[in-house]
Amino acid sequence: MIEKIALAGMPGESAITALSQILRGVMLRPGDTEYDAARGIWNGMIDRRPSFIVRCQGVADVIAAVNFARDHGLPVAVRGGGHGVAGHAVCDGGMMIDLSNMRAVRVDPAARRAWVQGGATWGDVDCETTAFDLATPGGLISTTGVGGLTLSGGVGWLRGTAGLCIDNVISADVVTADGRLLRASETENPDLYWAIRGGGGNFGIVVCFEFRLRAIEPTLMFCAAVYPEIRAKELLPSWRDYMIAAPEQVSSLAEFSTIPDDPDYPDEARGVRVLALAAVYDGPADEGEAVTAPLRSFGAPLLDFSAKLPYRAIQALYDPLFPKGRDRSYFRSLYLPRLDERVIDEIVAGLTVRPSEMTYSSVWYFGEVVRSVASDATAFGDRSQPWLFSIDAIWSKREKDAANIAWARRLWSTMRRYSNGRLYLNFLSAHDGDPKLVREGVGAETYDRLARIKAKYDPTNFFRLNQNIPPS
Repeated sequence: MIEKIALAGMPGESAITALSQILRGVMLRPGDTEYDAARGIWNGMIDRRPSFIVRCQGVADVIAAVNFARDHGLPVAVRGGGHGVAGHAVCDGGMMIDLSNMRAVRVDPAARRAWVQGGATWGDVDCETTAFDLATPGGLISTTGVGGLTLSGGVGWLRGTAGLCIDNVISADVVTADGRLLRASETENPDLYWAIRGGGGNFGIVVCFEFRLRAIEPTLMFCAAVYPEIRAKELLPSWRDYMIAAPEQVSSLAEFSTIPDDPDYPDEARGVRVLALAAVYDGPADEGEAVTAPLRSFGAPLLDFSAKLPYRAIQALYDPLFPKGRDRSYFRSLYLPRLDERVIDEIVAGLTVRPSEMTYSSVWYFGEVVRSVASDATAFGDRSQPWLFSIDAIWSKREKDAANIAWARRLWSTMRRYSNGRLYLNFLSAHDGDPKLVREGVGAETYDRLARIKAKYDPTNFFRLNQNIPPS
């Protein structure tokens, strides 16, 4: 019996005890008091039970966990912030390597650099950097993990001036499948440095990022004019034209949602489907108020949440809308070369029949700073498309899974005819066994280059619980 277990890859108790004794963190197993809390992640659809959860306290723990899992043939999931919609942070059986206790952030304000551990969230980063009136581009939700967001690109409120998260990564410390700790930068392992900037978690576990920082104003203008969705066909062309002409300091998205039936909102707004024109101006708040005024003047908004706020506060505004573990979610996205009348008609028609009022769907604009980066400069691939359409299907009950997933797939398939197939890997749920989605998502040339680098650093595809790129 012992031989059969060993052949199946399950470690014996003596090996488990030996690992536990060398860890600075803790190992959790099913039945342990903290086990269920540790395996929980953001997407409420994901309910998986690892055989082992290693809650790492430092790089030595990460290396020990990788070596243990590799030696015993265990599949590995890597958890940073646990916010990814696809749920790759947790596995059934195998080992979950949990970085969530590795959240330290060190800032050098003179050099405008920040060193960020792999389990940190963007809230951790913003807290430390804004104390010195500095920032680096993050996402839109402060509880999002730095690692997951960054490795697949990283889209946030500062993209108009500072690009994507990956455009601000100077270096990274990476634990590879063979248990080595490598530094990836322009001068050290430059192929690995290229790959982790857009290629996801395929190449190892990033235990520390070094980010470039930039000055940020003490307060910024946050624009959030909310209009009835029935005006969407009129409003989207106006927003599109405004964004094309807007200065690079404006980063914006047009977001479809439904106002909750909640006493915190005016009676006339509750339950109304809306289109929010949201934007942040990266510059003096008074200047930003004037520049973004047109977004608040396309007729009278139903609601207007615009305000002058510190960047750190803006980063946390969306947090209450996306609480951990409450909702069930399925995301898809596509880049679009144009936002013309036909595309807008298809978007509006598809969203009209959405089955859940909890769903969000957004059109994001990418300006010159993002689009000017060459397609081969990072593993993010081609950036020429100015629009990103995201379908964020969200609902509450298990019995509604099939209807919401089917709707999201139908709308995505409809919009695909207007796209070159490029998609944003952070807005991709499980890809239904279709490996072509990831290849089309990053582009064939980028994918092939990533597969060659994967073969160098992870030839056995040890890190495969991700938007996977098998080794060539």
